[in-house]
Amino acid sequence: VSTQSTGNLSSTMAGVFIVAAKRTPFGKFGGSLKNKSITDLSEIALKAALAQAGLGPENISSTVVGNVCPVTSKEGIYSARHTALRCGVPQEKPALMINRLCGSGFQSVVTAAQEIKLGESEVVAAGGAENMSQYPYVLRDARFGVPFGSTPPLEDSLWAGLEDQHIKMPMAITAENLAVEHSISREECDAYALQSQQRWGAAQANGRFTEEMAGVPIKTRKGVVELATDEHPRPDVTAAQLAKLPPVFKKNGVVTAANASGICDGAGVLIVASEAACSAHNLKPIARLAGYSVAGVCPTVMGRGPVPAIQMLLQNANLTLDDIGLVDVNEAFAAQFLAVSKELGLDNEKTNVNGGAIALGHPLAASGSRITANLIYEMQHRGVQWGIGSACIGGGQGIALLLEKC
Repeated sequence: VSTQSTGNLSSTMAGVFIVAAKRTPFGKFGGSLKNKSITDLSEIALKAALAQAGLGPENISSTVVGNVCPVTSKEGIYSARHTALRCGVPQEKPALMINRLCGSGFQSVVTAAQEIKLGESEVVAAGGAENMSQYPYVLRDARFGVPFGSTPPLEDSLWAGLEDQHIKMPMAITAENLAVEHSISREECDAYALQSQQRWGAAQANGRFTEEMAGVPIKTRKGVVELATDEHPRPDVTAAQLAKLPPVFKKNGVVTAANASGICDGAGVLIVASEAACSAHNLKPIARLAGYSVAGVCPTVMGRGPVPAIQMLLQNANLTLDDIGLVDVNEAFAAQFLAVSKELGLDNEKTNVNGGAIALGHPLAASGSRITANLIYEMQHRGVQWGIGSACIGGGQGIALLLEKC
């Protein structure tokens, strides 16, 4: 069933399964992954996912990779195709790069499901990758010459991309707008950031990321070592340390460097398969994709995008939030997450239980892949039937997936 109403697109479905879910650790900005291209990272995640599923690359019908900035490397615009070819997917099989900004990792799963339901594909590699450390400086308007004596400025494409040019507003100010609208204080934002860090620390100590992790080999002076742990989290940070940081974008505002998502590098890949493919290849599903939803909201409060996306998803599935055992909403900013939580009435005890992007970081297109993978494994650990993963999207959108435990 597919429904389009009041700017929302939502679908419920049967017969689409996730049979593997892997991701790289997320490297901090300028950290261990700074020299790994998006193709390098996607290749590692896809090979790990294929191994988990017990599939050969020849069984992949199609490859879909989300990415926000493909010019981070010379081959970036070819990344989906090169990822598939590096992993041994036959050259006859197509590949696609997509961009729904921060929702791209989720969108890759949606696109995979659409291909399967249309009968175009049977097994799809769906993922997201971003290397924010490699975002280039750009020299604009110089191709056909510059005026004599002038020095054209270099543009930081990373910084520029964090501002919505349609409304001339940085993403952080959209979070500040939500803080005002919902009377969210700086203290609430810092307290939530502390919770995100501590929950990641507890999850890491309890091995809650082990199943999803695909280690990345890193060359060092002492030889090759494997990065197998996220670099950005600071689980030992204190409330006092958080309180000392100044607001970054607005005088007396609530957004600081510590209660916003981290700038990071990483990739994730999920293998999505039809019911027929599961039977033919003896695949063991780890979750069923039960539905998805994409919604539009006002760009000046883009962070509330998960609200209509989740509401439409629940409505079409004939479920309520009480039926949902786990929810994971991407933490673009603490203020943004808290606004979504207040508007939806989310239960803190079953939402972002292993921490979120404030702790782990938010490598844009990869976050949806990470959230989906961790949500699937946490649903299994807790015996939860239903889970929802969601993200806000710059420009004013929201996306959400409904998962059922297999």
